[in-house]
Amino acid sequence: MDLVIRGGTILDGTGTAPRVADVAVKNGRIAAIGKLKANGAQIDASGLAVAPGFIDIHSHSDYTLLVDPRAVSAITQGVTLEVIGNCGFGCAPIADPQMAAPNIYGFNNEIPLTWHKVGEYLDKLAAAKPAVNVIKLVPNGQLRRATLGVADRAATPDELGRMKRLLEQGLEQGAFGYSTGLEYPAERGAPDEELVELCKVVAKRGGLYASHTRRRDEGAVSAIDEAIRVGEKAGAQIQISHLLPRKTDEREGERSLELIDQARGRGLDIAFDMHTRLYGTTFLNTIVPLWAQEDLRRHLSSKDSRRRMRDYKSIVASGGWERVVLLDHPKFPQYSRKSFGELARKEGRDAYDIAFDILLADLEQPNRAMVIIHAYTPDQQALMFSHPLCMPGSDATTLAPDGPLANSVFHGAYSWASWYFHFMVHERKLLTAAQAVQRLTQMPARRLGLGDRGQIAEGYRADIAVFDAEKFQATATTFEPNQLARGMRHVVVNGVLTLRDASLTGSRGGQVIRRNH
Repeated sequence: MDLVIRGGTILDGTGTAPRVADVAVKNGRIAAIGKLKANGAQIDASGLAVAPGFIDIHSHSDYTLLVDPRAVSAITQGVTLEVIGNCGFGCAPIADPQMAAPNIYGFNNEIPLTWHKVGEYLDKLAAAKPAVNVIKLVPNGQLRRATLGVADRAATPDELGRMKRLLEQGLEQGAFGYSTGLEYPAERGAPDEELVELCKVVAKRGGLYASHTRRRDEGAVSAIDEAIRVGEKAGAQIQISHLLPRKTDEREGERSLELIDQARGRGLDIAFDMHTRLYGTTFLNTIVPLWAQEDLRRHLSSKDSRRRMRDYKSIVASGGWERVVLLDHPKFPQYSRKSFGELARKEGRDAYDIAFDILLADLEQPNRAMVIIHAYTPDQQALMFSHPLCMPGSDATTLAPDGPLANSVFHGAYSWASWYFHFMVHERKLLTAAQAVQRLTQMPARRLGLGDRGQIAEGYRADIAVFDAEKFQATATTFEPNQLARGMRHVVVNGVLTLRDASLTGSRGGQVIRRNH
């Protein structure tokens, strides 16, 4: 055998009771399970849990995996597969790189956007040899930018035809589905009818329709209903992204779950995911409406334009500036970690003007200013994560504490899986360790139609996480987020030992998984 993991407690991904056994790996697959006499490289897993590698159903690592393919923040949590292209953001398809760049999380121009088609991007990603497996969705934001630019309107029939062809091409080239980010400026103009037509393309190929809904503050429940209605009309497989409305009203979460249950009761193929933060995180520049984006310097410098932009209901400011906090910004250390409401009171200025000044001073890096939006309570999280159709996801980019991404921040990157396991198993005691592992492995694997991942079973791909189930937890905090999780000991990706004794081995075994039709 290539590798034998000895004496671990197997949490096999099915949610059934743990058992102690050896696991042998050969040629990238699990070759045998039991009391084995096999030779090969040995790992002593006595007292440790042996689980399938965790699957991140909702990732934004499209670009950061190109910049640093080691995926340290993911591997050190036992994550072996990420689904990218969520929320309408992503690296392909691209018509005009300058138009596409604002729709890519983590973009910094270190890797120029030299590709156009989904297949070309996947080739580029495969050549980078990522440490984790990757599955791609086709992002609606890039479909619209490649066809309409940043127009805040419905697509014409000809434009919709081009978008459908781009989506079809992306699916043919290996994408697993289609995502929307209807709350963001580039997609707000997309009506239901347009989305239904695009979802029909996805449904025809059995792909996933993942929807970041149109509103997540006021009207959030009706926006979830819209996403379900679109998927139902198209006959698509529906995945609602980070379902919980961005409010502290407990009833909103309950009503959201009722919609999911009703849709499931009608026979729809529906599930949802939720990130693990108590807040949302996004770009500060989403306060800028589309009409101002093409000549941003002029509009940010104009008092008249600023007055007009204040009327725009953005994802950031729609719930009030008191709960919006600027993350660490090198040009504005005096504002970092403070809410815009607090800054406005202290300076005797309007919060919008402070935000506009930050964006105007940093036009060369428009995506650098990021904010968190306080939105949730732990009880709301527990409600979501307890639902049988809920899977956790990072809603973040993969990062590393050293190398080219050392100074990059995306909350949840270093903590989502470890926080989820500790919160649900030890803190709230709402799931057993075996059940929590199932939510992280078999559930998302089946959602994606992966027949040979997400389970410790003979013949399955050898994506394996070996960890201390008592000590596995996050160490990252809101303002010190780049801290490695604790308790993950060994990680195997497609049979390649990538983490050994909590240290990277330097080997990377991830694959870009393309959907076969």
